[in-house]
Amino acid sequence: MLRFITCGSVDDGKSTLIGRLLWEAHQLFDDQLATLAADSKKYGTQNGDIDFALLVDGLAAEREQGITIDVAYRFFASARRKFIVADTPGHEQYTRNMVTGASTADVAVLLVDASQGLLTQTLRHAYLVSLVGIRHVVLAINKMDLVGFDVKTFSQVSEAFALFAQPLGFESITSIPLSALKGDNITQRSANTVWYVGPTLMGYLETIEVHAHSSDRLVFPVQWVSRPNASFRGFSGSVAEGSIRVGDEIRVTSSGQTAAIAEIVTMAGSLTQAAKGHAVTLRLSKEIDISRGDILSLSQHPLETTDQFEAVLVWMNEEAGLTGRSYDIKLANQWASATITTLKYRVDVNTLAHQAATQLALNDIGICNLATSKPLVFDRYTQSKPLGGFILIDRFSHATVAVGMIRHSLRRAQNVHKQALSITRQDREKLNGHKGKVIWFTGLSGSGKSTLANALEAALNHQGKRTYLLDGDNVRQGLNKDLGFTDADRVENIRRIAEVAKLMLDAGLIVLTAFISPFRQEREMARELIGSENFVEVYVSTPLNVCEQRDVKGLYKKARSGQLPNMSGISSPYEPPLAPQVELNGSDVPIKESVSHLLSQIAARIW
Repeated sequence: MLRFITCGSVDDGKSTLIGRLLWEAHQLFDDQLATLAADSKKYGTQNGDIDFALLVDGLAAEREQGITIDVAYRFFASARRKFIVADTPGHEQYTRNMVTGASTADVAVLLVDASQGLLTQTLRHAYLVSLVGIRHVVLAINKMDLVGFDVKTFSQVSEAFALFAQPLGFESITSIPLSALKGDNITQRSANTVWYVGPTLMGYLETIEVHAHSSDRLVFPVQWVSRPNASFRGFSGSVAEGSIRVGDEIRVTSSGQTAAIAEIVTMAGSLTQAAKGHAVTLRLSKEIDISRGDILSLSQHPLETTDQFEAVLVWMNEEAGLTGRSYDIKLANQWASATITTLKYRVDVNTLAHQAATQLALNDIGICNLATSKPLVFDRYTQSKPLGGFILIDRFSHATVAVGMIRHSLRRAQNVHKQALSITRQDREKLNGHKGKVIWFTGLSGSGKSTLANALEAALNHQGKRTYLLDGDNVRQGLNKDLGFTDADRVENIRRIAEVAKLMLDAGLIVLTAFISPFRQEREMARELIGSENFVEVYVSTPLNVCEQRDVKGLYKKARSGQLPNMSGISSPYEPPLAPQVELNGSDVPIKESVSHLLSQIAARIW
């Protein structure tokens, strides 16, 4: 079985090529041929002649627009081999779909329109193909009929691609001149290219040898704990790497507990051993704590964990990727929250040059450092796709925003350890006479956040409570003086404040913060970091027109005149809390009354 993809820029003929392969391989039944002929007259782009692209472009939107949108998989076979081919879209906006198709492929057929040459999307796809670990590439120089099967054009495109691909680490690049529409060099050598002495496309696909990565270790992600009755407890999943036998001793990576395999259960009965790709349920010789999300290994080949690593990110979302912002990460079957701590650079797909960047836009490829909320089992992507490939997910929309490939763990992940302290937060709270809490004020500039936070601190201080107020302007004069007001800097501003507030909470203080903190994701990150039981969100919901009328600092006036970009509520968004614990309108409620209301709301949470 050979898995391969067709990729490249839009309108280079990917779907037509696959349709022609199916036709030439005699994989179409009479009813399919009749439907194809009818569809070609209705939707085709070949003036009523057979349009082979319609065999794989099945979505209504694809046929209406004459483009590929989603990945289409097709199975076919020749006399020598079986194939699964993924037809991937060429449009830049569907790059995420191309990565999906490439992630399981062994070979990439990269199409180039001979009359157009190498385009930006051609180069982007070539780079992505190298990132996901494909090492064999067919440079299918298509539409040779449009350039009169000119050998000079073929040579120029081949040489230009070979020069571009030198740093990408491909084991082989095979250039083939084609006309997918006419059938030249698909299964039979073309009379139009007597100057070409290489294989046909089908000849190449039938004979290319792809060596699967072998592993002597076991990687078994637990997907389900099976308890059909009180006498059976098994752990279900698929063997991602290696093999396992009855009697082997396994280790739970997260806890270090070990046990022997007593039985390997499948729907077809018990097995003595299971290899890569087998879906099985493992019954152990003794009861140990294993949950969904754990990864099992052989006890003599333990797996590594890390909570900080460097990775390549392919950004797939229209909302920019920002350092300091928190996302959900899924690595194998493990879930955690993850933060982009450093964006080292983005890659220019045209030249492979490294460019400085502060954020990742749609289809950007960047090298980043990430930190996770807990240690995860990992490996370098070049060594293990199951343990090296991951996705990032937006915590509110649940959209997949990026795919990533781990390059290596950061040394600090192994060298920095949490130090146990003799005096705990509970000891400090006992000395203070009250619990620590973080009271997080959020609202527009001029809403009254700082005034309310200051008044509340005075009231708490009067009651003998130990407090500290972190105010936005004050913090930006010291700790955060290096930050501006771009979205990326705002995210980093709140991340730092959350970390400082967490330290002060550990000191047993009641910490009040007064920041616009315009983005829900960052407020949610702060809540998670600090702990929801320690976090009280206070939304000062003063309307924008009232804030603008006050304009104590003259900021709104500057923003309206264009002198102040990135003003929250004007040129930069403010995302109000969806469910704050306390909401106050700072426009029509006296300060004394608001403070009294706040004290009543938070009293039960503090003492």
